[in-house]
Amino acid sequence: MKIALGLVSLALVWFSTGCKEQPTAYGTVDHTPYATKTCINELSRGAEIDYSNTIDNIVVYKSKRKLYTYKDGKLVDEFRISLGANGGANGGNKVKVGDYRTPEGSYSIVRKKCDSRLYKSLMISYPSEADKAKARKRGVSPGGYITIHGQPKWNADGRGDNFTLTKDWTEGCVAVANSTMDKLWSAVQRGVKVEIHP
Repeated sequence: MKIALGLVSLALVWFSTGCKEQPTAYGTVDHTPYATKTCINELSRGAEIDYSNTIDNIVVYKSKRKLYTYKDGKLVDEFRISLGANGGANGGNKVKVGDYRTPEGSYSIVRKKCDSRLYKSLMISYPSEADKAKARKRGVSPGGYITIHGQPKWNADGRGDNFTLTKDWTEGCVAVANSTMDKLWSAVQRGVKVEIHP
């Protein structure tokens, strides 16, 4: 009984924290930020890009929980992902700010960010004009700051990937393993297309 209550408590902590720091296996949270100084230095010089292995398209299928990368129309790689807590495989499209859904549509990478909470992130061009128009019709804000990002600090070494990548826990972003983010980080330049499908 005590074990069951402990697991329920851990699950409640996990799902109530969205894209924020997640609990460690021992139920505590590591608030130490990722060291971003080296990342920012490389980013400012464009030194993070491996020009021999760039990609030009990222395609996400929410229902498959997969992210695919392409170069000149050819598949390069595929990766597991997590989605918005209310916007997983069957959660539907993002409608408004704070709905914890992952948007669907055609976007592009507009910025890279060295993230002290979630390792590194690739910001996408959400909301599009179509997203803004839909939100206006509903009288709501479409929200913004949707990214493809890495893992919270407690999972910096990837030991929790088999847990985090089987749950939808973000605030609407697409989360990948840090090892995946390293590959994307070196392969992605500003303007890379991003397609997010149901």
